[in-house]
This record gives sequence, structure tokens and C-alpha cells, in this order.
Amino acid sequence: MTPTHRRGLGALFRILPGVARPAGSGGGGAVLAASITGAVLVAVDGTALAVARPVLQHDLHASVAAVQWAGTGYLVAVASLLVFAGRLGDRYGHRRLFALGVAGFGAASLGIALAPGIGWVIALRVVQGVAGALLQPATLGMLRAALPTDRLAAPIAIRTAAIGLAAAAGPLVGGALTAHFGWRSIFLLGLLPAAAALLSVRAVPAAAAPAGSGASGSRPSGAGRGAGLDLPGAALLALALACLVQALVALPEAGWSVGPVLGLAAAAVLALLLVRHERRAAHPLLPPALLGSALVAPPLGVLLAASAALQGALFPATYFLQDVLGLDPLQSALRAAPLAVAMILAAPGSARLTKRHGERAVVLTGMAMITAGALLTARLGPGSGTVAIGGCFALLGAGFGAVMATATVLLVRGASTTRAGVAGGLQQTVLNIGPALGIALAATASGRTDPGAALTPAALTMAAVAGAGTPLAVRLPGRAAGPESGRLPGRAAPGRTAPAPPGSAAESDPVTGR
Repeated sequence: MTPTHRRGLGALFRILPGVARPAGSGGGGAVLAASITGAVLVAVDGTALAVARPVLQHDLHASVAAVQWAGTGYLVAVASLLVFAGRLGDRYGHRRLFALGVAGFGAASLGIALAPGIGWVIALRVVQGVAGALLQPATLGMLRAALPTDRLAAPIAIRTAAIGLAAAAGPLVGGALTAHFGWRSIFLLGLLPAAAALLSVRAVPAAAAPAGSGASGSRPSGAGRGAGLDLPGAALLALALACLVQALVALPEAGWSVGPVLGLAAAAVLALLLVRHERRAAHPLLPPALLGSALVAPPLGVLLAASAALQGALFPATYFLQDVLGLDPLQSALRAAPLAVAMILAAPGSARLTKRHGERAVVLTGMAMITAGALLTARLGPGSGTVAIGGCFALLGAGFGAVMATATVLLVRGASTTRAGVAGGLQQTVLNIGPALGIALAATASGRTDPGAALTPAALTMAAVAGAGTPLAVRLPGRAAGPESGRLPGRAAPGRTAPAPPGSAAESDPVTGR
């Protein structure tokens, strides 16, 4: 283990004791364990499946398009339902939605492992998407409800590092399982983190959910029932996101043909209808006060730009390693390993740096690293060595780890406990749309050239995307938000879960609680 690895692990373990200590109701450690296991469950499943697709296709005698739909169906389902699922968690309790999502995800995994044909795989992957939409916002919603806002940075940083570790291990574990036991073993593997998540959530106290949410098994309060679910708004948002994601996923292969163009047009029309509806709704799914907050809108934009730039740069870089340099998948994975290592180390490190330098400085530095990593990636060629390639991936990973952890803290902290699920759903939605957008832009920049041969224009485009997100990072608070920064009606004080009385003008600062 290198000195860099030891320093990173040391920083991680130094902040763990503070996380594990009870927070108010005594649920900090249990909530963090549930949040991590739920996030890892989704990350391992998606990354491990990617390497098994060729074997799955051959074993089930399926077409390439059908196998792609196994991934697209999941992505469309999860992206279109995340925000509404977060709203359900805000009303009925994040712990309850988390348990339901984990159970559904595990059951669908078992079904896929036993599926007799590709049709069953596609259908059950859609079911997995629905279950994933239920559990993912809850992983952040439980943290926001259980922990004081000034203690969110370390848990979210650890959660981000765990996601990076799972994403790095997924392809290696998936490849080994597929080679020795077949593609079905990957989905059986998913049962282990699902069981761990269900066990961990049992230890989460009922207080780890907004008061009146029904998380403890009681009926929601009258205030909760009056808030409404805005079903028309949820339907419009789901349809708009489904059209957008489908168009973005199809764009790299189909180009600017009729299908993707119609999908984007439909998404735009539905988005306009959604805006009109939300302005008139008594209890909108996307409250203007939430989206207009200085602690919500800029972090969302930064996360969108960062995730798009990262995945948009990795898309042609993967082809470059295999098609131009002639490396096999394992050699390519080893060349790209610095990305995961840097992300794992940068996430907990960012929590410490924000205390010293503030969120804005950390996010700006992270965006600069992503931009520099994309620019250096554009300079790679047939003669590039391992050090040069590893340096590019390390910059991308370190930048994204810092941005994701810090922007997520701001986003979750900027929402009240009664809207934490919606905020978590927005964050997960952006992290699903951003990669699809980045890959679509990279494919467009490549034109008709093979992605590996068109690495330079694609990577330069991603550098521009990261640069476009930098002005949003400038709008972030320099340090912990002051008493007048980003306030939203109905915010609960740190360590408390009860929202302000309906119609009350009382509200508290997202950090101090005053």
C-alpha cells in the first residue's frame, strides 16, 4: 500500500468515529450503514452487468438491440421515477420506501438469475429500475432526517467513496463470476448487499424520517396528507424524463435520426407542460422555493456538468484503449484504475477540505481537475504511456469525487427534512441523465469516426462541458451558509425532525438552526 493510500485511509477512519456516534435520536451509524449498503447494491449491479452482456446475449440467443434494452429499460424506469419516489419518502417515511425498494430490487435480481429468455430479463430490469427509484432517494433522505446539517459532510463523503469502490470492483467481480459461473451469478451476487441493506435498515430508528411521515408505522399527520402527491406533475415529469433519457441513449448509435429528434421534442413539450402545471399546482412536486434555492439549483447544475464530462470523456477513452492501443478488457481496466482510486480518496478528503476552505473552493478545484483531465485526455495518442494515461484518469476521478461529495452535501443540506426525498431524487436524476448526455455529446463530436479514433474532439467537448459548469460552482457558498443563505420555508433545526407548523413564517438556517 502506498503512502498516498495510507493517508487517504487514515483520513477516512479518522472521520468514521464522529459519524458512528449517535445523532440526536441515536441513529447516525445505522442510517449511514443503510445508506451505504443501498447505494452499493445499485452500483455493483450496474457495473458488474456491463461486462456480462456479450455472454448474456449468446446464452439467451438474443439480439444486440434486445440486450441494450436490458440496460435502457432500467435506466428509463429509474430516471423517470426518482423524484416522485423521493416525494413518497418525504410523505410516508424514507425508511419504509428504502426497505420496499431494496426488497423489490433483490426479488427482481433473483428473477433475472432464473429468467428463461431475454424478454423476462428486460421486464425484470424495468422492475429493478422501479425498485431502484424507491431506494436511491431514501439513502440521502434518511441521512438528512437523522443527522444535523453540520454533520452531513463526512457521511456523504464516505457514501461517495463507497460508491466509487463498488463501481471499481463491479467490473472485476462481474468478469470473474461470468467467466467461472456464468452471467446469472452476477444477479445472485446482488442478493448479498440486498440482504445486508435490509438488515441494516432494521437498525434505523423511526426518528430517521420526518415527523408525521408514518415511518414508525403510524399514519401520516394531517399536515402530511394535506401536502398532496401532485400525481399530474409526477406523470408529466416521468414522461418527460423517459423521453429525454431514451433519446439520449439512442443518440450515440442512431445519430440525429427521426427517433432521437422526436424524443427530444416530446421531452421539451412535456417539460413546458410540467412548468405550467407546477406554477398552478397547490402542492407542486417540484416546489419553486426548492428549485430556486441557492443551495439546490447550483449544485444540481454542477453535478450534471461534472457527470456528463466524466462519462463523456470515458466513453471514447475506453474505445481508445482497446481499439487504438490494442489492450484487452483487463489491461484497459487496469489503466483506468487510477480513476476509481482517486475518487475513493478524494471523497472523504473533500469533507476535511471544505471545513478549511469552504464548499465553493473545493467544487471549483474539482471542476478544474475534471477540465484538466479532459484536456490531457485529448492529447493522448498511440505513443502515450501508462503514466500519462493513468494521470488523466486520476485527475478525472479526483475531480469528480470532490465535486460529487461536496455538491451532494450542499444539495441535501439545502432542503428541509420534509423535502429531503425530493432533493435526493433530483440528485439521483441528474446523475442518471448526466452520463447519458455526456455520451451523446461525445458521440456527436466524434461524428462518423470510430470513438477511439475521435478521442481528441470528444475529450475537448467534455472539457468545454466541465468549463460550462464552473460558473455555477462560483455561485456556491464560500463556507457554511450563513443565517440568510438558501433558506426554505419549513426547515427543521439540526437534530430535529419536526417541520415548522403549516403556514408559519418560522424557519431555521440550514447549518446553525437559528
